Amino acid sequence: MNAKSRILTLLACWSLLLLPLAGAARGAAGEKSGRDDEPPTEQSVNRDKVSGALRERAARGRSGRGGGGDKVQVILQLKGQRMSGALNALLNSNGAHVRKELHNLGMAVVELPVSAVEALASFEEVTYISPDQETKVLGHVSKTTGTDAAVAQPYSSISHLNGTGVGIAVIDSGIYDAHTAFLNASGTSPRVILNRNFVTTEARNDDPYGHGTHVAGLAAGFDHVLGGAFNGVATDARLLDLRVLDAKGKGQTSWLLAALDWLAANHAAYNVRVVNISLGAPAIDSYRNDPLCVAVSKLYHLGIVVVAAAGNDGKTSTGQKLYGEVHTPGISPHAITVGASNTFGTDSRSDDAVATYSSRGPTRGYWTDAAGGRHYDDLLKPDLVAPGNKLVSAEAYPNYLKTYSGALNAYDDPAQERDFMYLSGTSMAAPLVAGAAALMFEVNPKLTAGMARSLLQYTATPLAGFNTLEQGAGQLNVAGATRLADLVRRDLDPATAAVGTPLLTAAPPAAQTYIVDRNYVWAQGITFDYTYGTGADLITKFQQGYRLSNHINNDCIVLSNGLIVIDTLKLTAGILLGQNIMTSAGGMLGTGTAIPYDLRGGGVILGDGVILGDGVILGDGVLLGDGVILGDGVILGDGVILGDGVILGDAVLLGDNTAYMAAAP
Repeated sequence: MNAKSRILTLLACWSLLLLPLAGAARGAAGEKSGRDDEPPTEQSVNRDKVSGALRERAARGRSGRGGGGDKVQVILQLKGQRMSGALNALLNSNGAHVRKELHNLGMAVVELPVSAVEALASFEEVTYISPDQETKVLGHVSKTTGTDAAVAQPYSSISHLNGTGVGIAVIDSGIYDAHTAFLNASGTSPRVILNRNFVTTEARNDDPYGHGTHVAGLAAGFDHVLGGAFNGVATDARLLDLRVLDAKGKGQTSWLLAALDWLAANHAAYNVRVVNISLGAPAIDSYRNDPLCVAVSKLYHLGIVVVAAAGNDGKTSTGQKLYGEVHTPGISPHAITVGASNTFGTDSRSDDAVATYSSRGPTRGYWTDAAGGRHYDDLLKPDLVAPGNKLVSAEAYPNYLKTYSGALNAYDDPAQERDFMYLSGTSMAAPLVAGAAALMFEVNPKLTAGMARSLLQYTATPLAGFNTLEQGAGQLNVAGATRLADLVRRDLDPATAAVGTPLLTAAPPAAQTYIVDRNYVWAQGITFDYTYGTGADLITKFQQGYRLSNHINNDCIVLSNGLIVIDTLKLTAGILLGQNIMTSAGGMLGTGTAIPYDLRGGGVILGDGVILGDGVILGDGVLLGDGVILGDGVILGDGVILGDGVILGDAVLLGDNTAYMAAAP
């Protein structure tokens, strides 16, 4: 066998290891009921129904180290939408208390003794049990994102692009809706059309923490103070304020799930097409079981784009790169997961870089089989990056972040509702993508969530010197994404359109966009779960992943004689599959330098010499690459992510301390 054959065989074996085990049989068209990527069933692999974090807590109790008799609040995932009488009786007999039922998601929030988890897991109606984790924030826009270029373009159905009529749900710490940034262009009408509080410990609808206001301003703020210098992206979109973080920026998974459950029932009434989640929790469970990811998939199937911040754990306290630190729900293949780039204060993107703190892939959630074996997701994330370093946006008054950090002030006005401040993080990058998606839906309401994600990736501009696990397809390009959105046919029914049906109303434009100072080449491809695909077919022909019931993933790929090829029932033949994790040269996706095959090991390449092999790390503790010792499959405590997701350490909210960041005007 020659070297090339050995490489292809290794690649095929690697894909087999990583591809999720098949669930229910699929029809010829790939349509399925419920989730389109069901987890392996107990019958097929005897899957454990209890999160690893809960198992570890129960084990501590049995060993006398505490935890077994303690009460714990958990998320139950159910086969139906409501709990049966038999399940309620079982809970009552174990001293459990039902805190909330989330009927639209088929979940319930329950407090019970840790020792009762096993009895609950044995109940057939319960499909998965996970802890109600704490959630925390992950922390010159119009020019550098290409929004100004997008507004200047002509469109077939609208005269002025600004997000009019599209609803963006901001799930965060609240919105200070007295700020002038949330008025319409004439300054006469508010655009925050709803405030709902899901924080059970605080009865208020403002933003005492200050994070959500800043996020909302980046997605859709209109700057009435300095002539548009601090505009967001979709300046006339309607905002829904769903508050899930308390006055110090902390929350619970159950609060976030309650907000998502409400959205599933009420999105149509407010034309919510986009949801921004600039917060997260440690990613321990596989996306197939993680309750936040399950909820995200349900919203995706309703046609809603869910944008999630990747997290701010891309480096250690000593500045070394970290991989595998993406937070939930950013680990979901149904979410558009956004990392942060650093513009260094210039409008040109020629000097842009991935911010050092931006979390890198792959995803490291896992599910456990009955024998105790862990099966890691290892999905390619983030999907793309957007500017996130030292961005200026609306300031809530008063707010915790401003009070406890003296370096955040950007503009002070005698009127507090006209103040602006700096923040940094993937939390700031995500709403730029959410605003871009809102503009795309204004241009073309017929887009599906799958189409929107593909167009955003296809038109992204790759950053030279950064690999796929750092930047996904590249950096957000609002003008390119909205231009393609306008060309997508409005007469197609995504439920019935055949794969390969022409998707555009005209020939695609040149794959480049002029932003500020030059033309920037598009990525011209998208990422799958474990690889990437390129080709004009992704935008000119209808793909199976553009249906509401599907998404672009590795189900579109099959193995044939040791080669990875596309499934032509799901993808058209003009799409070319990549075979490497690439460090970009700044051109289209797949151009640049491939990370060498001899560094791949048995799993996903993490770059910079660090290799992951589905839980087995080269040599069980060998010093790898950047001086980070990863031993015996343990990644910072096997899923405990950098101090359980604490984001305020290492000045992360202030971002890179660079002398090149220009002062705000």
